[in-house]
Amino acid sequence: MSIILGLNTFHAGSSAALVIDGKPVVAIAEERLNRKKYYAGFPALAIRRCLEFSGVRFSDIDAVAVGRDSSANLHKKLEFALRHPSKLLNFAKMRSKKKVLDDIRALIVSHCDADPAELKFQQYNIEHHLAHTASAFFASGWDSSAGITIDGSGDFVSSMLSRCHGSTIEPLKRIFVPHSLGTMYTAVCQFIGYPKYGDEGKVMGLAPLGEDTYADFFSRMLRPSASGFELNPQFFLPFGSNQGMEITDEGEMVVHRLYSDVFENELGPPREPHAEITKRDMDVAYGLQKIFERYYLSLLASLHDLVPGSKVSMAGGCALNSVANGKALLETPFTEHCIQPAAADDGLAVGAALYVSRSILGEPSNYVMADAYLGDQYSDAFIRSELERYGVEFISLDRGHLLQRTSEEINNGKVVGWFQGRMEWGPRALGNRSILAHPGFPDMKDILNARIKHREWFRPFAPSVLAERQSDLFEQNEPSPFMLHVYKIKPEWRERLSAVNHVDNTGRLQTVARHENPLYYDLITEFEKLSGIPVILNTSFNENEPIVCRPSEAIECYLRTRMDVLVIGSFFCVKSREDRTE
Repeated sequence: MSIILGLNTFHAGSSAALVIDGKPVVAIAEERLNRKKYYAGFPALAIRRCLEFSGVRFSDIDAVAVGRDSSANLHKKLEFALRHPSKLLNFAKMRSKKKVLDDIRALIVSHCDADPAELKFQQYNIEHHLAHTASAFFASGWDSSAGITIDGSGDFVSSMLSRCHGSTIEPLKRIFVPHSLGTMYTAVCQFIGYPKYGDEGKVMGLAPLGEDTYADFFSRMLRPSASGFELNPQFFLPFGSNQGMEITDEGEMVVHRLYSDVFENELGPPREPHAEITKRDMDVAYGLQKIFERYYLSLLASLHDLVPGSKVSMAGGCALNSVANGKALLETPFTEHCIQPAAADDGLAVGAALYVSRSILGEPSNYVMADAYLGDQYSDAFIRSELERYGVEFISLDRGHLLQRTSEEINNGKVVGWFQGRMEWGPRALGNRSILAHPGFPDMKDILNARIKHREWFRPFAPSVLAERQSDLFEQNEPSPFMLHVYKIKPEWRERLSAVNHVDNTGRLQTVARHENPLYYDLITEFEKLSGIPVILNTSFNENEPIVCRPSEAIECYLRTRMDVLVIGSFFCVKSREDRTE
């Protein structure tokens, strides 16, 4: 058996993971350590922390797996370049930039101060979408399933449909750039004033406020094809060397304009960021989500024709579209989803390593990703020292009293920072690096935004629900432990869940089973005893920054915001009345 270091590097969501004997033991995105959101440089800090956390030395590493392969799909790249001779120089530049990935040893030596003599590993470059598929299927515990990945692009592919069985992932169909649902989504987000990398989730939340005003416009933007769909080139700027993306020297993702003048000619001027959101913008968001869902569900239906069955393994940035995922369970034959919690490109670190373990080295594994807690953790002794360093008043409580006091504060309408156990892997806070609140407390959404989150008024907060109570509150039964599905809330619960009930009476839920997170499960249970509600409002522990990783970041967020309570490890901290700004 082996020790495999998986990497996503020089790509958005730079990350590192360790797979030991076929099982991921730690995985961390670089942004959590260097505090640069969607960081796209080399994950030096994440590599070091993964090794330190696991007690692994560089000399112990048998293989390094990178979720990019510049040699993949060369025939399609050349075919495109020959059809567009003006792009030949651009493709040559792309190729030279990616060559740096061919020598990971040199990067580890220069960025991690490693001794070259200790680096005895074999390097494997895994095609982007193979790594995505592996991140889901090899974490599912299933013997076989269909596989689908959908994103902006990677290794010249924007979507891949596969048959997954045993240790094999067999690609059946690829959709090549420039045709991309991810690119389309980003382009429209730019037009309505959300130009930053990662803003797509905001527009998904805006969509339910709109109407189907622009159905004709969006119907002309995409068209069906033999592979699945094609983008209408009239709506987009020509595909270039970076497909509209650029990485600065600081590792920041910059998204250049993707949409053409057709948008402005037919829809009017683009919205400036932070300007008032108009009905036009809401209707455009509605149209975008609707056309995205149409082709997203169509690809799943096509996949089922190729690989019949009830199970599908899903990854890629578009698999974070939780609204589409909820509808896929109702409107496609697939009734069981395994979605990698780090579905975007950070998940490539785990996926590439799992692919090497299972498909290249042939290692057996019965691994099931039952939870997403693969990140860092800290001892009570270290947390105590940090609280003392910051001069924070605290009391130490045993488990029972910690749960009791915390549930009482939530029931009384207080905002609680909750820092426990191992950090989550992926973009969602799942009850270990979370801010918690009452899901039905009057104006709680406005309170959270005014005091801490400062998010757009239309963006919903998520409900964490006891797994066995899901069917009592929601109209769909398929569990969603990684907060990757949106379901309708039943009519009788909508008012009681007013702080997490979106305008269309849905919630992006997290189902919480006791075996997945005993402490968080028991907290929700204690809260239900007081409130009669088996749900807690859960949002990420941050303030316009990456989710907190270290205790110091949680403490600083607690001190600089109007958070009422911090529960960190075994320690319970409440601000004095003088320290609170009402």
